[in-house]
Amino acid sequence: MKPLIIHPRAAKDAREIAAIYADVSDELCDQFWKEIDDAIDIIERHPERHHYDPSGRRRSNLKRFPYHILFEERLECNRIIVIRHHHRNPTYGLRRQ
Repeated sequence: MKPLIIHPRAAKDAREIAAIYADVSDELCDQFWKEIDDAIDIIERHPERHHYDPSGRRRSNLKRFPYHILFEERLECNRIIVIRHHHRNPTYGLRRQ
């Protein structure tokens, strides 16, 4: 299994989204974090199970929340690039390295 690296801006994306849910309720925020953790675990263990986005990166959709994770498969690791809302501009976060 390759190591999984999370881009610092993707981690910031997750914190900003979680803050929105925390304003609604702590329980909802906790559920968001659990779903992010579960998605990251599946990305780490089975990256090939995720379809390709038009950007050429693999995409993992969250089940309950309207967000997805884009990640790159590299030779030495897999790298989460962005966590974004389904209706966000499709170019958001794609320039991240």
